[in-house]
Amino acid sequence: MNDLFASTAHAPGVHIGIGGWTYVPWRGGTFYPVGLVQRRELEFASQQLTSIEINGTYYGAQKPHIYTAWRDATPEGFVFSAKAPKRIVTARKLAGTGGQIDDFIDGIGHLGDRLGPLVWQFETGRTLDRDDLAEFLQLLPQQVNGRRQRHALEVRDPNCFDAELIALIRQHGIALVYTDSTDHPNAADLSADFVYARLMGSRDEHASGYPATELRQWAKHVHSWRAGKDVAELPHLTAPLAPAKPREVFLYFISAAKHRNPAAARALQALVDKN
Repeated sequence: MNDLFASTAHAPGVHIGIGGWTYVPWRGGTFYPVGLVQRRELEFASQQLTSIEINGTYYGAQKPHIYTAWRDATPEGFVFSAKAPKRIVTARKLAGTGGQIDDFIDGIGHLGDRLGPLVWQFETGRTLDRDDLAEFLQLLPQQVNGRRQRHALEVRDPNCFDAELIALIRQHGIALVYTDSTDHPNAADLSADFVYARLMGSRDEHASGYPATELRQWAKHVHSWRAGKDVAELPHLTAPLAPAKPREVFLYFISAAKHRNPAAARALQALVDKN
């Protein structure tokens, strides 16, 4: 069993993973080895992948000791991202959620150096007031426990999804979440020194979720982002930027044919590491 937990070196500055780690169809050999006890699933997943997006934080906060246990179960260099609580992003007045943001940060900060970007997702049907959003963004901490804190924004309100939004989040160094979903607005405008992508198009007919040609294309995109280059062929709200400093990349396979997503993440990671 110990050999199953062995990890390998990966391309620096690239974090590829999945949403969550507790999912019954991943057990019994699909992703988790036959006989692996559930309490060791995070330990195994964090050796196979370089990052996991925590989705459960959207529905409720964990106790500090839980975050500490997650930190201790993962290897050096592994990072979590996490979705911010629903109670914050659905608040009528976002600018009034400072206390709730502080409570969330106080808890999840126990992940220590395993804490990566926080994702502030505004679902379909959530109408955003731009002035309220601007005040809200000023509440997001730039540091947590002395470490730099990154934030990513996923906006599904088409009336707010425009060039003005890009200008606003660039002021704060916040990344715009890119998705390949056909159900939500998406754009790959670069607005921070890191990139955050959520791929939501895995299909059951492909063992690795995506066909090999698409995974190779995503590997090219990852290398471009990592090299500081914009990916002009992806949809944009503003003109693509000129090449700049290298960017850290966070990419997750989310929902769709969810049972295929660990294989998709590992396949893409292998392609990125190879090149």
